[in-house]
Amino acid sequence: MLLERVLGAEAAYKLERRIEWRFKKSGLPERKTLEAFEWAFQPNLDKAFVMELGTLDFVRRKEDVVITGAWGTGKSHIIKALGLRACLQQMAVRYARGVDLVADLHAGLADATYPQRLRRWAVPDLLIIDDIGLGQVKQREDEPTAAHTLFNLIDRRHGHASTAFTSNIKLSAWGRYLGDATLAGAILDRVTMHAIRLDINGPSWRQHVANERAKKRGAKLPDDRPDPEVDAQP
Repeated sequence: MLLERVLGAEAAYKLERRIEWRFKKSGLPERKTLEAFEWAFQPNLDKAFVMELGTLDFVRRKEDVVITGAWGTGKSHIIKALGLRACLQQMAVRYARGVDLVADLHAGLADATYPQRLRRWAVPDLLIIDDIGLGQVKQREDEPTAAHTLFNLIDRRHGHASTAFTSNIKLSAWGRYLGDATLAGAILDRVTMHAIRLDINGPSWRQHVANERAKKRGAKLPDDRPDPEVDAQP
């Protein structure tokens, strides 16, 4: 019995180490969980639907996920929680904000490491591309458009591995944001073919926290969230 307990403890320790290694390698910036999500704050969000995503069956089916909605509605929380669950199930995960992913691939064009960088982004079981619509995705005139860069990656992953996106802009605005409406359309054609869609239509949690703090000071803050269509600048 003692030997069994020792071996069990050793196996558990090794498993914990492997999971921790996967989390660090994933690039996830924080450990978000679905259990900690403020469900009551987004009453229109279908909790059962999101928890079903949490089973990660979509990853096993090699389907994609697209979560849209305004700033502060919990999109990134949910997508990071799915990433953490994938790490716990010993799946290969990589996370990046859209602007950082494009910048990394553009850097590969500059230092001749593009094939290796593209391969690293292409192989994970679950690739999370967060915050499409935030940040400047094209820095120099001699760079290819973000749409061209993302198309090469999504085309390679399509049907072979799952990609999960969050977008702060409507999908119809991707062309303007990514700099090429035709290629953006080709990306969306591949993504939406087998995509699970979730749109979160609700208030901003960060705005709520700011308002609560303002109330304590006897002040009131306006709702300054920008229009996602107006802000979708390339």
